[in-house]
Amino acid sequence: MIRWAALLVAGIAMAATTAYQDSILEWRKNRDAALRKPDGWTSLAGLFWLHEGVNSFGADPASDVPLPSGPAHAGTFELHSGQIAATMDGQTRVLTPDSKDVVTVGRLNLWPIKRGDRYGIRLKDPDSEYRRSFRGIQYFPIDEKYRITAKWVAAPRQIPILNVLGQTEPSENPGYAVFELAGKEMRLYPIIEEPGDQQLFYIFRDLTTGKETYPAGRFFYSAMPKDGQVVLDFNKAYNPPCAFTPYATCPLPPKENYLPARIEAGEKTYHAEQHR
Repeated sequence: MIRWAALLVAGIAMAATTAYQDSILEWRKNRDAALRKPDGWTSLAGLFWLHEGVNSFGADPASDVPLPSGPAHAGTFELHSGQIAATMDGQTRVLTPDSKDVVTVGRLNLWPIKRGDRYGIRLKDPDSEYRRSFRGIQYFPIDEKYRITAKWVAAPRQIPILNVLGQTEPSENPGYAVFELAGKEMRLYPIIEEPGDQQLFYIFRDLTTGKETYPAGRFFYSAMPKDGQVVLDFNKAYNPPCAFTPYATCPLPPKENYLPARIEAGEKTYHAEQHR
């Protein structure tokens, strides 16, 4: 009887582990699909900073925003005191940066963005070389020890987040997670990306950074804290968009999020040349 009870407990534990592994495999599948989408990060094929006044866009190489296809002179973006207006086919409309506003030219999508005091146009092309050459991501083995229930300490403040452009912007940090790994107490300070978000965003480095994992660090999300705890799942740690295209404007880890341990979980460095 005791032996059967032990086998039952072991079977339940194995089923639970398999269920967790299946959830991570499903997450990886969705991650891969998102990167491969016609408007996913691998389609990001250009970034052009606007100057005050009229900025032309089209296939003419002399355009302020040169396009890989379409009419030589497709239209203009006019920037005045932080407001962007797009004119195309005789129609003018105001665009809001970092929103769903988009200008479409054939297969191309043009999105306005704002970074610090700079305004730009992000070009997405489903025929981008980065999308065509994408062959998938390499991962560390799934390891449930990297799914950590951490203590949550509420301590709202703002922390400066530097991006790859060298710009620093204050971001809302609602507190920090405290946990133990490799025999050491560690802390992670997440940010809230947009007001009202119901998840926390973590930007971190560890002792695999620049070796097995992307040199600028990795990201992951968690649910909001509950009952003084927050679940950190490093098996969902992923590469920033900058790993897949040179035209992303990724944030970099704050110094508080440099972890003195090897996090052998999640995505490894993406080497595009190894997938061609």
